[in-house]
Amino acid sequence: MAIKLVASDLDGTIVSENNYIPESNFEAINKMNKNNINFAICTGKSYSISKDICDKCNATYGIFSNGSQIFNLKTGVQIFGQSLASDDIKSCYAIAKKYNLHVHAYSDDQLVSEKLQYLDLRNFKLQKRVGFKFVIVPNVLEYIEKNNLPIHQFIISSSSSLGFVENEILENAHVSISKISKFGQYRDRILNKEYEYLSIVPYNTNKSNAIKFLSNYLSIDNTDVMAIGDNLNDVDMVKSSGVGVAVANAYSELKDVAKYTTQNSASDGGFAEAVYRFIEFEK
Repeated sequence: MAIKLVASDLDGTIVSENNYIPESNFEAINKMNKNNINFAICTGKSYSISKDICDKCNATYGIFSNGSQIFNLKTGVQIFGQSLASDDIKSCYAIAKKYNLHVHAYSDDQLVSEKLQYLDLRNFKLQKRVGFKFVIVPNVLEYIEKNNLPIHQFIISSSSSLGFVENEILENAHVSISKISKFGQYRDRILNKEYEYLSIVPYNTNKSNAIKFLSNYLSIDNTDVMAIGDNLNDVDMVKSSGVGVAVANAYSELKDVAKYTTQNSASDGGFAEAVYRFIEFEK
């Protein structure tokens, strides 16, 4: 086994909660680039909101919106992309409003919300990129339809559990869903708030399938792929990759399926630890 592609989550894996990237991570990435090892950021965020930090990390490829978009970051060319069907967006919006739940949506260069409150507020606080817009409107669905926006990811959030909402959506819409719970030890420390959200993307879309697409695109065998993450939307990619790694601060569900769990957290260079643990660089 020789690792030829490293696919890593961003927030909580490469970037710590206080938006800090340890120098050891940059050094590990530079060594990968010098040794012609493909490096892909694999995040739930959209391409446009993540581009600057991907450039800072000197990544070659980017998987965004939990697998809805794949870009060659050196050329800016999209090599894979899909958006939610209009009927599925309508169904998700109707179910969310039925229970008076918070919604926001990601288009190519916009985050559309009716009020910045949960994950959308977190992104607003962390976002520094010029060119990405946070649009606040009375009705998200009407705005999407009026402007004919392609939506790569639709988010429903609440301060309580959304399991019943997830089930209802899956019964009425042809989509895939990742449920992220930020309760207890996993509370959002940027907002100092507990909540749960559903990341809704086109059917059969996830980070794992996106990595498989990118691996085939690069003619790399799955056994030569390392995936690193910390959150619940990383479970499939960590479980299915040749080498799956959870950083020390990861959810316990991810650690359960990982081949290796780092001793260091994201803030202490857990990403770099994984790289050096499984890649033998030329001296």
